[in-house]
Amino acid sequence: MGWRSRVTGAAVGLFSHAPDPLVSTFDYPGDPGLFGPESVTWRIMSDCSTFIGGVRALLVQAAHPEVAAGVGDHSSYREDPLGRLSRTAAYVTATAYGSLPEVDGAVGMVQRLHGPVSGTSHRGRAYSAADPAMAAWVHNALVDSFLVAHQTYGPAPLSDADADAYVAEQVRLGTKMGAAPLPDTADSLHRWIVDHPSLGASPAGADAMRFLSGPPLDSMVRVAYRVIHDAAAATVPAEVREPLGIEVPRGAVARGRVLVRLLRAALGYSPAWAAALERCGEERPAGVRFRNTPGTTR
Repeated sequence: MGWRSRVTGAAVGLFSHAPDPLVSTFDYPGDPGLFGPESVTWRIMSDCSTFIGGVRALLVQAAHPEVAAGVGDHSSYREDPLGRLSRTAAYVTATAYGSLPEVDGAVGMVQRLHGPVSGTSHRGRAYSAADPAMAAWVHNALVDSFLVAHQTYGPAPLSDADADAYVAEQVRLGTKMGAAPLPDTADSLHRWIVDHPSLGASPAGADAMRFLSGPPLDSMVRVAYRVIHDAAAATVPAEVREPLGIEVPRGAVARGRVLVRLLRAALGYSPAWAAALERCGEERPAGVRFRNTPGTTR
C-alpha cells in the first residue's frame, strides 16, 4: 500500500464514525443548497486546511466559560471522541454541500441535541445552547477559524472581497441555527471574537484544552494531529490564547503548512464538493483532483 493510500485510509477512518451526511444527495438534482457552486464556502470547505480550522474552532470555543461548561457537562467527547468528531464533520459537510433538505436535516438534528443543554457555569452564570448568544459564539468561532486556516494554510489566500463574501454567506447558516449576532465581514467577525466580553478561563475550558492537546489516537495519526493542533493554536489571537494559557511552539505555522501540503497531495480536495457539483449539474474544475473513496462523500 502506497503512502497516499495509507494517509487516505487514516483520514477517512477518523471521520467514519457517523452516517454519511450526503448519502441521499442525488435525490435532490439541481438543488444548490445553502451556498451553491459559485460560493466561496464551497471553495474553502473543499481543502485540507479545514482540518486545522476545525481544531482551531474548538480551541476558540473553549475560551467562553459558559460554552465550555455546556460542552463539559453534556458532551460525550471524552468517552467517544471519534464519534463526536465524525458527527461534527457530518454537520459541517451537510450544511456546506448538502441540498436544502439535507441542510435543514442537519440543523434540526443539532438543535434537537442541543435542546436539553443547559446549566450553570463555574462563575454562576446560566447557560443554554438555545441562547442565540451562545449559538453565535460556537458558529462565529467556526466561521472565523475556517477562514483563518484557509488564509494561513490554504492553497492561496482569498482576496479581502472573497473573505467578506464567505463570512456573509455563513450568516445564512447562522440564521438557521438561531444564532445572533452574526457579523457579516471578516474584520467585524475578528473584532467580535477578540473583544467579546465573555472571554475567560474556566475549569471546563481547561479540561477541553487538556483533551485537545492529546486525544486518544493511533500513533501515526497522533503525530500528525499534534502538528495540526499546534498549527491551529498559532493562529488563535493573543486575546483568546491568554485565558486559555496556550503556548505556541516555534515553527508551528511552518510545520502546519508542510503537513497540509502533504495531506492535499494525498487526499486531493473534498469528494463532498465533487458530489455537490454533480448534483447541481456542474462540471468539476479543470486540474482539481478529488478524493474518490468508495462508500463516502466526505
